[in-house]
Amino acid sequence: MRIISGTYKRRKIVAPKNLPVRPTTDMAKESLFNILNNLYYFDDINVLDLFAGTGNISYEFASRGTENITSVDQNYNCIKFINETATAFEMPIETIKSDVFKFLENNTLKYDVIFADPPYDFSTELFANIPQLVFQNNLLEEGGILIVEHSKHTNLSALKHYSYSKSYGGNVFSFFEIIENK
Repeated sequence: MRIISGTYKRRKIVAPKNLPVRPTTDMAKESLFNILNNLYYFDDINVLDLFAGTGNISYEFASRGTENITSVDQNYNCIKFINETATAFEMPIETIKSDVFKFLENNTLKYDVIFADPPYDFSTELFANIPQLVFQNNLLEEGGILIVEHSKHTNLSALKHYSYSKSYGGNVFSFFEIIENK
């Protein structure tokens, strides 16, 4: 995997083969950050990266100037790898080893962007728990978004707070936000 843009543009990061991960492809990641670039100044936002895996998305935010990044994963080796990489690149990434659902239930901080990349084989109910907990616990700042990455075989459009989706090959990003009634 490589960092697409920012201070660490073109830097390759090689994750250990034993990590139970499926990193977001470079093409999909570049498209996602093109969308985000039109919505936010990266140095002004707080980011939560759920099911962080290799830290791929967190590194991209850090490279673009985001200074408040929290990466959550329940796998010790993933957290260890993110910590080692963040230290090597002097990136401001805080890691938390936790079950994502327990973290969402107990967290009280708010974020501008919450990115979740759960296993693609999650059931619809498990996928639905992510936005449910985010909005139930009021974890987004005003104007914030939740982005859930999933396969093209999963459809999240019926979930509350769903706004739209963007597809890139087999990857889909579903966006969730508070939509004011007009």
